[in-house]
Amino acid sequence: MQSRSGTLASMRTGLALLGATLLVLLAGAPDALASFGRGVYGETSDRVVTYAGLSMIIFFPLFIFVMSRIQYRLERRKDRRKAHLHPALGNGRTHGGW
Repeated sequence: MQSRSGTLASMRTGLALLGATLLVLLAGAPDALASFGRGVYGETSDRVVTYAGLSMIIFFPLFIFVMSRIQYRLERRKDRRKAHLHPALGNGRTHGGW
């Protein structure tokens, strides 16, 4: 159980992080709204929008696949470690009983 001062400290940290994030977003707002909506990249055409959309279509499934593979390997590592630390529970069978 966390002490009350630990909870307040985490709340203060969260509020400080939220304030810093808002400050950064507000500092970047003039650049985003400048040049009649052209932004940092420049004027957008149909080709630019199409490539941006296609890149997102490629990125998100690839990201999900990579993160799933990482999770799978971490789960296998955890299972091997648990089997090594608790050999009686390694194969799921009970080694005793009636």
